[in-house]
Amino acid sequence: MKSQLYPLQFEPILKERIWGGEKLKTELNKPITSKITGESWELSTVEGDVSIVANGSLKGKTLTDIINEHPNEILGTKVHEQFGKQFPLLFKYLDAREDLSIQVHPNDKLAKERHNSFGKTEMWYVMQADENARIIVGFKEDSSKEEYLENLNNNTLVSILDGVKAKSGDVFFLETGTIHAIGAGLVVAEIQQTSDITYRLYDFDRVDAQGNKRELHVDLALDAINYNKVDTYKEYQKKNNESNVVVDCPYFTTNYIPLDGQVEVSKDGKSFTVYMCIEGSFKIEYEGSKLSYKKGDTVLIPASLKRFIFNGKASILEIYIS
Repeated sequence: MKSQLYPLQFEPILKERIWGGEKLKTELNKPITSKITGESWELSTVEGDVSIVANGSLKGKTLTDIINEHPNEILGTKVHEQFGKQFPLLFKYLDAREDLSIQVHPNDKLAKERHNSFGKTEMWYVMQADENARIIVGFKEDSSKEEYLENLNNNTLVSILDGVKAKSGDVFFLETGTIHAIGAGLVVAEIQQTSDITYRLYDFDRVDAQGNKRELHVDLALDAINYNKVDTYKEYQKKNNESNVVVDCPYFTTNYIPLDGQVEVSKDGKSFTVYMCIEGSFKIEYEGSKLSYKKGDTVLIPASLKRFIFNGKASILEIYIS
């Protein structure tokens, strides 16, 4: 039986940020109109920022609408059972013209207690990096609440944090509690739990156009921070036309697919799958139809669509819940 559902694309939700730039347009062809666009939310059910279908017969409907109408078919039987009708992940592209603030995200328990939200485990795939671009991830050495506060108060926090050079193709996996900041000169694909809870610790004393500093959340962050040194860099294989595992955690699995030619894909209906095209272009053929994608595109494959074919030359991130 032919499925009434099909590969879904969504209108990008574009966000101006004090640290944003124009690379989402020049690198990823997003329809930005400002010189400080920092984020393109590709797939979201965050309240106030719910994605709208951009293609096909469901065009104009929200992601929340179609999940409510077809929960098992969109989410998958296992995901629906686990999360109800909530879409558990959030997908973004980010352009950091300047350093982002130094921040941390709470875990599920803390986020539930304080904000009735999921926590925010996330990963970054570096799509483009200027020379000497870097990120901040965790502490250089095991630290403590006392050492952290002393350096925060003395304006020397950066000195005890781990700055890592980042290049195209690098992947960093950030469990909740890891202090982090994307550095200037990076375009990043970000996959995370559905949460918009961020505790900002330090913002390099920046001010906005009105001369105001952004709010900090120093007290909230104290119990959220992991003060131990962490290893966030992920090594992964790059075998052509295969799903190479990059991150496999309780919240999501991300694979890297170097596509060169044709690949048949078979799914079990337990989870939706999302594909982010991070280089090149490809087509998806399904049930006699064909759709095209290019760098910067994100597509949601409903769980009910179990068989399809990839064709093209591209680098693709494949994300689902296992």
